[in-house]
Amino acid sequence: MSLPLLDLNTEFTDRVAVVTGGGSGIGRSVAVRWAQAGGTVAVMGRRPEPLAETVALAEAAGGKAIAVSCDVRDAAAVDEAIDGVAERFGRIDALVNNAAGNFVAPAENMSPNGWKAVIDIVLNGTFHCTRAAARHMLPAERGNIVNVIAGYAWHGHPGTVHSAAAKGGIVAMTRTLAVEWAERGIRINCIVPGPTETEGAGAALWPTDEARARVMASVPMARFTTPDEVAESAAFLMSDRSGYVTGDLLVTDGGQWLGKSIYTVG
Repeated sequence: MSLPLLDLNTEFTDRVAVVTGGGSGIGRSVAVRWAQAGGTVAVMGRRPEPLAETVALAEAAGGKAIAVSCDVRDAAAVDEAIDGVAERFGRIDALVNNAAGNFVAPAENMSPNGWKAVIDIVLNGTFHCTRAAARHMLPAERGNIVNVIAGYAWHGHPGTVHSAAAKGGIVAMTRTLAVEWAERGIRINCIVPGPTETEGAGAALWPTDEARARVMASVPMARFTTPDEVAESAAFLMSDRSGYVTGDLLVTDGGQWLGKSIYTVG
Protein backbone atom coordinates (compact mmCIF):
# COMPACT_ATOMS: atom_id res chain seq x y z
CA MET A 1 0.00 0.00 0.00
CA SER A 2 1.44 3.37 -0.99
CA LEU A 3 1.08 6.34 1.33
CA PRO A 4 -0.08 9.74 0.06
CA LEU A 5 2.55 12.41 -0.27
CA LEU A 6 2.53 14.77 2.69
CA ASP A 7 2.88 18.53 2.49
CA LEU A 8 5.10 19.35 5.45
CA ASN A 9 3.97 22.98 5.29
CA THR A 10 0.35 22.07 6.03
CA GLU A 11 0.53 18.79 7.97
CA PHE A 12 -0.68 20.40 11.22
CA THR A 13 -3.45 22.51 9.69
CA ASP A 14 -6.62 22.42 11.81
CA ARG A 15 -4.72 20.71 14.63
CA VAL A 16 -4.08 22.10 18.10
CA ALA A 17 -0.99 21.50 20.24
CA VAL A 18 -0.05 22.42 23.79
CA VAL A 19 3.67 22.96 24.46
CA THR A 20 4.88 23.34 28.04
CA GLY A 21 8.03 25.29 28.74
CA GLY A 22 7.18 27.17 25.57
CA GLY A 23 8.80 30.46 26.44
CA SER A 24 12.31 29.64 25.25
CA GLY A 25 14.71 27.05 23.87
CA ILE A 26 13.36 23.74 22.64
CA GLY A 27 9.77 24.52 23.63
CA ARG A 28 9.79 27.74 21.63
CA SER A 29 11.24 26.03 18.56
CA VAL A 30 8.70 23.20 18.76
CA ALA A 31 5.86 25.72 18.96
CA VAL A 32 7.14 27.68 15.97
CA ARG A 33 7.69 24.48 13.95
CA TRP A 34 4.09 23.42 14.65
CA ALA A 35 2.87 26.85 13.54
CA GLN A 36 4.97 26.73 10.37
CA ALA A 37 2.99 23.66 9.34
CA GLY A 38 -0.30 25.49 9.79
CA GLY A 39 -1.12 24.44 13.32
CA THR A 40 -2.55 26.24 16.31
CA VAL A 41 -0.37 26.17 19.41
CA ALA A 42 -0.90 27.04 23.06
CA VAL A 43 2.42 27.75 24.75
CA MET A 44 2.41 27.18 28.49
CA GLY A 45 4.78 28.51 31.11
CA ARG A 46 5.08 30.60 34.24
CA ARG A 47 6.43 33.87 32.79
CA PRO A 48 4.14 35.88 30.52
CA GLU A 49 6.81 37.89 28.69
CA PRO A 50 8.72 34.99 27.07
CA LEU A 51 5.43 33.30 26.20
CA ALA A 52 4.30 36.44 24.41
CA GLU A 53 7.52 36.43 22.39
CA THR A 54 6.91 32.82 21.35
CA VAL A 55 3.33 33.64 20.36
CA ALA A 56 4.60 36.45 18.12
CA LEU A 57 7.14 34.16 16.47
CA ALA A 58 4.58 31.40 15.94
CA GLU A 59 2.10 33.80 14.37
CA ALA A 60 4.82 35.23 12.15
CA ALA A 61 5.53 31.66 11.02
CA GLY A 62 1.98 31.35 9.76
CA GLY A 63 0.06 29.64 12.55
CA LYS A 64 -2.24 30.65 15.38
CA ALA A 65 -0.89 30.88 18.91
CA ILE A 66 -1.92 31.78 22.43
CA ALA A 67 -0.04 32.07 25.71
CA VAL A 68 -1.24 30.19 28.78
CA SER A 69 0.32 31.11 32.12
CA CYS A 70 0.44 28.02 34.29
CA ASP A 71 2.70 26.21 36.76
CA VAL A 72 2.82 22.54 35.76
CA ARG A 73 3.39 21.57 39.40
CA ASP A 74 -0.17 22.64 40.21
CA ALA A 75 -2.53 19.87 39.02
CA ALA A 76 -5.67 21.97 39.41
CA ALA A 77 -4.14 24.87 37.47
CA VAL A 78 -3.05 22.48 34.72
CA ASP A 79 -6.56 21.04 34.43
CA GLU A 80 -8.01 24.54 34.17
CA ALA A 81 -5.43 25.65 31.59
CA ILE A 82 -5.77 22.66 29.29
CA ASP A 83 -9.54 22.57 29.63
CA GLY A 84 -9.48 26.22 28.56
CA VAL A 85 -7.47 25.43 25.44
CA ALA A 86 -9.85 22.60 24.51
CA GLU A 87 -12.88 24.81 25.09
CA ARG A 88 -11.46 27.64 23.00
CA PHE A 89 -10.36 25.55 20.01
CA GLY A 90 -12.63 22.52 20.30
CA ARG A 91 -9.85 19.94 20.38
CA ILE A 92 -6.34 19.03 21.51
CA ASP A 93 -4.32 16.94 19.08
CA ALA A 94 -0.85 17.06 20.57
CA LEU A 95 0.95 17.73 23.82
CA VAL A 96 4.67 18.34 24.22
CA ASN A 97 5.89 17.99 27.80
CA ASN A 98 9.00 20.14 27.72
CA ALA A 99 8.87 22.05 31.02
CA ALA A 100 11.94 21.20 33.11
CA GLY A 101 14.21 22.32 35.90
CA ASN A 102 17.74 21.20 36.65
CA PHE A 103 20.96 21.98 38.46
CA VAL A 104 24.12 20.03 39.13
CA ALA A 105 24.86 18.89 42.69
CA PRO A 106 26.40 15.85 44.39
CA ALA A 107 23.64 13.64 45.75
CA GLU A 108 24.95 13.82 49.32
CA ASN A 109 24.69 17.61 49.24
CA MET A 110 21.26 17.81 47.65
CA SER A 111 18.56 19.21 49.90
CA PRO A 112 15.11 17.62 50.10
CA ASN A 113 13.70 20.84 48.66
CA GLY A 114 16.09 20.68 45.71
CA TRP A 115 15.10 17.08 45.01
CA LYS A 116 11.40 17.87 45.31
CA ALA A 117 11.58 20.94 43.09
CA VAL A 118 12.92 19.00 40.11
CA ILE A 119 10.68 15.95 40.65
CA ASP A 120 7.63 18.22 40.90
CA ILE A 121 8.37 20.05 37.65
CA VAL A 122 9.72 17.22 35.52
CA LEU A 123 7.92 14.05 36.62
CA ASN A 124 4.79 15.31 38.35
CA GLY A 125 4.31 18.14 35.87
CA THR A 126 4.53 15.73 32.95
CA PHE A 127 1.90 13.51 34.53
CA HIS A 128 -0.41 16.43 35.36
CA CYS A 129 -0.30 17.71 31.77
CA THR A 130 -0.57 14.25 30.22
CA ARG A 131 -3.59 13.36 32.34
CA ALA A 132 -5.31 16.67 31.62
CA ALA A 133 -4.74 16.44 27.85
CA ALA A 134 -5.73 12.77 27.71
CA ARG A 135 -9.14 13.58 29.17
CA HIS A 136 -9.80 15.38 25.87
CA MET A 137 -7.85 13.08 23.55
CA LEU A 138 -9.32 9.77 24.70
CA PRO A 139 -12.99 10.56 23.99
CA ALA A 140 -11.93 11.77 20.51
CA GLU A 141 -9.82 8.60 20.03
CA ARG A 142 -6.91 10.60 18.69
CA GLY A 143 -3.89 12.30 20.19
CA ASN A 144 -0.16 12.48 20.29
CA ILE A 145 2.12 13.15 23.26
CA VAL A 146 5.85 13.82 23.11
CA ASN A 147 7.93 13.94 26.29
CA VAL A 148 11.31 15.69 26.22
CA ILE A 149 13.87 13.83 28.35
CA ALA A 150 17.64 13.25 28.43
CA GLY A 151 19.96 10.29 27.87
CA TYR A 152 21.02 10.13 31.50
CA ALA A 153 17.49 8.86 32.20
CA TRP A 154 18.92 5.40 31.49
CA HIS A 155 22.71 5.68 31.62
CA GLY A 156 22.94 8.05 34.60
CA HIS A 157 25.19 11.03 35.15
CA PRO A 158 26.95 12.32 38.27
CA GLY A 159 25.32 15.36 39.78
CA THR A 160 21.89 14.84 38.24
CA VAL A 161 20.29 12.19 40.46
CA HIS A 162 17.10 14.24 40.81
CA SER A 163 16.70 14.96 37.12
CA ALA A 164 17.77 11.46 36.04
CA ALA A 165 15.26 9.89 38.41
CA ALA A 166 12.50 12.17 37.15
CA LYS A 167 13.25 11.57 33.48
CA GLY A 168 13.67 7.85 34.08
CA GLY A 169 10.19 7.94 35.55
CA ILE A 170 8.94 9.63 32.40
CA VAL A 171 10.35 6.78 30.30
CA ALA A 172 8.39 4.28 32.41
CA MET A 173 5.29 6.48 32.21
CA THR A 174 5.62 6.80 28.44
CA ARG A 175 5.90 3.08 27.83
CA THR A 176 3.10 2.24 30.25
CA LEU A 177 0.67 4.72 28.73
CA ALA A 178 1.70 3.77 25.18
CA VAL A 179 0.36 0.29 25.90
CA GLU A 180 -2.60 1.45 27.97
CA TRP A 181 -3.85 3.95 25.39
CA ALA A 182 -2.75 2.42 22.07
CA GLU A 183 -6.15 0.92 21.24
CA ARG A 184 -7.78 4.24 22.13
CA GLY A 185 -5.95 6.22 19.46
CA ILE A 186 -3.24 7.86 21.58
CA ARG A 187 0.44 7.66 20.71
CA ILE A 188 3.08 8.71 23.26
CA ASN A 189 6.84 8.86 22.71
CA CYS A 190 9.97 10.51 24.07
CA ILE A 191 12.49 12.67 22.32
CA VAL A 192 15.99 12.62 23.80
CA PRO A 193 18.08 15.65 22.81
CA GLY A 194 21.78 15.77 23.49
CA PRO A 195 23.61 18.95 24.54
CA THR A 196 21.57 21.78 23.08
CA GLU A 197 22.47 25.41 22.47
CA THR A 198 19.96 26.94 24.87
CA GLU A 199 20.48 29.64 27.44
CA GLY A 200 18.92 27.66 30.28
CA ALA A 201 20.81 24.40 29.80
CA GLY A 202 24.10 26.12 29.24
CA ALA A 203 23.88 28.15 32.42
CA ALA A 204 22.97 25.10 34.50
CA LEU A 205 25.02 22.27 33.00
CA TRP A 206 28.11 23.81 31.34
CA PRO A 207 28.53 27.25 32.93
CA THR A 208 32.23 27.67 32.06
CA ASP A 209 34.25 27.39 28.86
CA GLU A 210 36.10 24.42 30.35
CA ALA A 211 32.86 22.62 31.17
CA ARG A 212 31.51 23.37 27.71
CA ALA A 213 34.64 21.92 26.10
CA ARG A 214 34.30 18.72 28.15
CA VAL A 215 30.70 18.31 27.05
CA MET A 216 31.58 18.96 23.44
CA ALA A 217 34.34 16.34 23.62
CA SER A 218 31.76 13.73 24.68
CA VAL A 219 29.78 14.08 21.44
CA PRO A 220 31.06 12.01 18.49
CA MET A 221 29.59 14.53 16.05
CA ALA A 222 31.70 17.19 17.83
CA ARG A 223 29.01 19.85 18.04
CA PHE A 224 25.95 20.79 20.04
CA THR A 225 22.49 20.43 18.57
CA THR A 226 20.10 23.35 18.14
CA PRO A 227 16.52 23.80 19.32
CA ASP A 228 15.39 23.89 15.69
CA GLU A 229 16.95 20.49 15.01
CA VAL A 230 15.21 19.04 18.05
CA ALA A 231 11.93 20.62 16.96
CA GLU A 232 12.19 18.96 13.56
CA SER A 233 12.52 15.56 15.21
CA ALA A 234 9.63 16.36 17.53
CA ALA A 235 7.53 17.35 14.52
CA PHE A 236 8.13 13.91 13.04
CA LEU A 237 6.89 12.23 16.22
CA MET A 238 3.81 14.49 16.30
CA SER A 239 2.95 13.89 12.66
CA ASP A 240 1.17 11.18 10.74
CA ARG A 241 4.58 10.22 9.35
CA SER A 242 5.20 8.34 12.60
CA GLY A 243 1.70 6.91 12.79
CA TYR A 244 2.87 3.42 13.81
CA VAL A 245 5.39 4.58 16.42
CA THR A 246 4.48 4.57 20.11
CA GLY A 247 6.31 3.95 23.36
CA ASP A 248 9.64 4.75 21.70
CA LEU A 249 12.61 7.01 22.42
CA LEU A 250 13.99 9.08 19.54
CA VAL A 251 17.57 9.92 20.52
CA THR A 252 18.95 13.06 18.85
CA ASP A 253 22.27 13.48 20.66
CA GLY A 254 24.93 13.24 17.97
CA GLY A 255 25.92 9.81 19.30
CA GLN A 256 26.78 11.09 22.77
CA TRP A 257 25.19 8.29 24.76
CA LEU A 258 27.04 5.68 22.71
CA GLY A 259 30.34 7.09 23.91
CA LYS A 260 33.49 7.90 21.99
CA SER A 261 35.96 5.10 21.46
CA ILE A 262 39.24 5.43 23.32
CA TYR A 263 41.05 3.79 20.41
CA THR A 264 41.67 5.17 16.94
CA VAL A 265 41.69 3.47 13.57
CA GLY A 266 44.68 3.93 11.32
